[in-house]
Amino acid sequence: MTTQILISGFGGQGVLFTGKFLAYKGLVEDKQVSWLPSYGPEMRGGTASCSVIISDEPVGSPIVSNPDILVAMNIPSLDRYEDSVVPGGVILYDSSLIDRAVKRTDVTAYAVPATKLAIDNDIPTLANMILGGKLLSVMNGNSEEGIHAALGKVISAKHANMLDANLKAIQLGANL
Repeated sequence: MTTQILISGFGGQGVLFTGKFLAYKGLVEDKQVSWLPSYGPEMRGGTASCSVIISDEPVGSPIVSNPDILVAMNIPSLDRYEDSVVPGGVILYDSSLIDRAVKRTDVTAYAVPATKLAIDNDIPTLANMILGGKLLSVMNGNSEEGIHAALGKVISAKHANMLDANLKAIQLGANL
């Protein structure tokens, strides 16, 4: 089984971090993975996207043109990538920042008020991981061991104090 995921938003929203987390989670669960970041010239505020492939077989190409799952963290991302999702695919979007519904009827869409939930729960920088938690629940990938191991790989020693906040964000998303 192969799942192709595209995560997109503004730079600084944690798009690449979320993708890297998903890739490491796949690795620690003995899957074949690919993680391909893409971002504009601006360090913060420019466009950023990340392609992640998680598979039981070797990944031939890291390019995700037609994702099974789209995570859109802003309106330009939803506008740009909505039509590329495969029929029967999944679109998760931050309904705190995106003021329209998904137009397609051949996909399953989840409106997740991630930014609002992050602010309301005192973790304002972790809307990305709330969406990540919802994504994991949609994929049936909520193994605590895998989540802890992956977070251990992507959270630097300098930010080790963020482990509990990231776990809280993932749980908030998973519970939606």
